[in-house]
Amino acid sequence: METGAHAREVRRIMRAVRLTMALRRKLKAPVLSAFLNFALAPGSEAHSRLLSYLPKEDEHEMEVDTASSGAPAPAKHPLPELEIYCYLLVLIFLIDKKRYNEAKACSSASIARLKNMNRRTVDVLAARLYFYYSLCYELTGDLAEIRGNLLALHRIATLRHDELGQETLLNLLLRNYLHYNLYDQAEKLRSKAPRFEAHSNQQFCRYLFYLGKIRTIQLEYTDAKESLLQAARKAPVAALGFRVQCNKWAIIVRLLLGEIPERTVFMQKGMEKALRPYFELTNAVRIGDLELFKSVAEKFSSTFSSDRTNNLIVRLRHNVIRTGLRNISISYSRISLADVAKKLRLDSANPVADAESIVSKAIRDGAIDATVDHANGWMVSKETGDIYSTNEPQLAFNSRIAFCLNMHNEAVRALRFPPNSHKEKESAEKRRERQQQEQELAKHIAEEDDDEF
Repeated sequence: METGAHAREVRRIMRAVRLTMALRRKLKAPVLSAFLNFALAPGSEAHSRLLSYLPKEDEHEMEVDTASSGAPAPAKHPLPELEIYCYLLVLIFLIDKKRYNEAKACSSASIARLKNMNRRTVDVLAARLYFYYSLCYELTGDLAEIRGNLLALHRIATLRHDELGQETLLNLLLRNYLHYNLYDQAEKLRSKAPRFEAHSNQQFCRYLFYLGKIRTIQLEYTDAKESLLQAARKAPVAALGFRVQCNKWAIIVRLLLGEIPERTVFMQKGMEKALRPYFELTNAVRIGDLELFKSVAEKFSSTFSSDRTNNLIVRLRHNVIRTGLRNISISYSRISLADVAKKLRLDSANPVADAESIVSKAIRDGAIDATVDHANGWMVSKETGDIYSTNEPQLAFNSRIAFCLNMHNEAVRALRFPPNSHKEKESAEKRRERQQQEQELAKHIAEEDDDEF
């Protein structure tokens, strides 16, 4: 941490933060007390405030241990990076111990301290503090209180060109809005926020997930599917919960698009149990059985409510009816509308009239290739032609090729090259000649200046 602060190397700060996350389970109050005594000057405001959050008995034990050890007192380091790092350690400790009220106070104090710092080496630590700051208020149910503060912090990060902070704060604001179902405000913020190349893969995955949720609510299912699947692919393997959420929303979106997800989607390692309700839902949509769909929706209603997908499942009812109608049109060349209503299990007051309107709408939308004989009350299906004589194969290949090209372009952009690797290396002789020419040119310019005076 000290080396990175003095040399202004952000990568060293990032490495220290990664190591801290790896040692998170080993954080204890005695260890934190010893580190605070080492890193901060005793009696300072930050030292006194942070020590007040730690358990008193552990502090007493640590004082006894350090006093009995007889080790010389280390020199104090008044670096802003170390002070913010101490705030981060104490905040993580309080959250792990589920002391959320004290964590809220600690995070608010750290954010107030961060507003007075404008150092690039602090940006990495600040991004972590922003995340835990929002998490503390979310765990206590007070997420709406900090929305104005998050907007102010995002404005400050934009003025300071802190792109990592902008990424983190934008995702936190989107999460804040979506938590209260404020999708229109979230879309307005996302569309007007400055755009730049992603610096953190984790933050980019979160952004894609939130974008997919917004697009789903706005009925833009194609864009939503692309964002959700990309978020699931880019997410780290260890982020199992995040990938499960991405797959849940992606399954619903694909069903709304009229697609049936493959069985392998539900059999991914560690996701079988979490995706079981969505597997049964997909089976009901695939068969086109409205009764089975209703029973599955009622059976797993608590799961769908916790996942916030209830409204999307209500939309699926029309897809279930359309799928059942497509199966009927394939199986029967001619069938009465009364039998269509019976097979679709329509439970309305006038099922025949509802079946007639459903069939007419499906024909108009191109879901089925049939005609309605209103006089006799029949649905007459047309013979299915050769699909390879249409443009369907061309469209399918075009979508696959576009997907492969996009993946290739992203892989090329993700490659890292050493600076000036494309330029030919300068030899020692050429360097000496160039330096000599520069010196002669500088001497000549100086002589001309003297002549002018």
